[in-house]
Formats: sequence, structure tokens, C-alpha cells
Amino acid sequence: EVLDLVGLRAAADRRAGEFSLGMQQRLGMATALLGDPGVLVLDEPLNGLDPEGIRWIRTLMRDLAAQGRTILFSSHLMSEMELTADDLVVVGRGRLIAETTLEEFVRVNTFQAVAVRAQSPGRLAGALGRAGLAFTTGPDSSFLVTGTDSTTVGSIAAAEGIALQELGSVRESLEDVFLRLTHDATEFEGVAA
Repeated sequence: EVLDLVGLRAAADRRAGEFSLGMQQRLGMATALLGDPGVLVLDEPLNGLDPEGIRWIRTLMRDLAAQGRTILFSSHLMSEMELTADDLVVVGRGRLIAETTLEEFVRVNTFQAVAVRAQSPGRLAGALGRAGLAFTTGPDSSFLVTGTDSTTVGSIAAAEGIALQELGSVRESLEDVFLRLTHDATEFEGVAA
């Protein structure tokens, strides 16, 4: 039953030593599910999986959680945490850095801004200033506006009759936030050349 669940039925008669890393991950999941546990602790379950395998295990973890099980998994792939986790625990050097819902973690810790570019950058800068919005000037006469959302920036530009060439939300990635928050707790750091 668990071999079917993890997609290894066709490999049931093969020696486990011949398995690829992805197949070994699937076999480990099958082994973990043998006792029909209420709590699963998975250490880097995405390691060695191809994109289809990653999607499969993400779906499996969500399905198991929907059955009322508790799934604890570790991963260094922050993009996968964003797609999979409901709650987040960040630990650095054995110290608890954060423990909250993923939604709250992102809301509190990520830098969010609006990227905007207009045909008349001077007029846009004046309109943003009059609205009391903080912004920095970027390349190609673009602006990065903080403390607001794209709807507000678009409305300000529309009220002033300013044609926009670009308008979009910018959010710091979960990986960037994780690295910033754990910087002081990093034991081994590489140096970029």
C-alpha cells in the first residue's frame, strides 16, 4: 500500500541499493508511513527529487496534513517552504529566531515596495512627494515606493494624468529574509569571489 502511495510499485522487486536519490527519498517516505503515524518528521524530504517529485511530495505532505496528521519538515529550499508550509520555525545555531504562521512571518519580516516607471518621471516624483510617500530613484527613471501598494500609486498617477510604463509590487523573497534574520547565527559562511 505504501509503495503504491509513493509511486514505487514498479520497483518493488529491485534492490534498494540500485535506487536513485529520488527513489531513496520515496522509499524513506514509504518506510515512515508504514506505521500510519499521526506525526511525521521529515529531514530534507525534497533533496534529490526532480520537479515532478518535488510537486508529488508537496502534494503528499498537504494531503497527509489534511487527514489530521502533523507534518514537520526541514528544508533549505525557502521557495518550497513558501509553497508548502503553513507554519514556520526558523532556527539558527540552536537558537529560536522565529515561530509563527508563514503568512505572518512574511507580513512582518519582508520588505515590500512598489516599482513604478512613468513617461514623466519628474511629474511622478512630485505627485508621490505631495502624497507623502517615500521613494528612491532607480535605473531608467524608475522609482521604488515604500509604505504603500500598487493600487495607491496607480491612483495617484491617474489623478495627475501621468501615463505609467511599469507598475508592480516588489517583495523580498523568503530566502532573502531567512538569510537576513539568520546572518548572525550562521556558523559557516562562504565568500563570493
